[in-house]
Amino acid sequence: MLDKEFQYYKDHQKELVRQYDGKFLVIVDEDVMSVHDSGLEAYVSAEATYPPGTFLIQQCSAGEESYTQTYHSPRVLF
Repeated sequence: MLDKEFQYYKDHQKELVRQYDGKFLVIVDEDVMSVHDSGLEAYVSAEATYPPGTFLIQQCSAGEESYTQTYHSPRVLF
């Protein structure tokens, strides 16, 4: 649902990091609509302004690690 917003972040990550490193961005329709110090602050602001499912909140930091998570499980399934 938010593919174009996420692609916008990835395509512009380097320039966004130069400007907003460490901040939380609210991205709507391939544009940064607001910048916040915390994810909660970004959510409260975005939720008050945009309908659910129409905005992306992304922490702005360098590298693929900023938007990729790996989960480890102690169990091995066969």
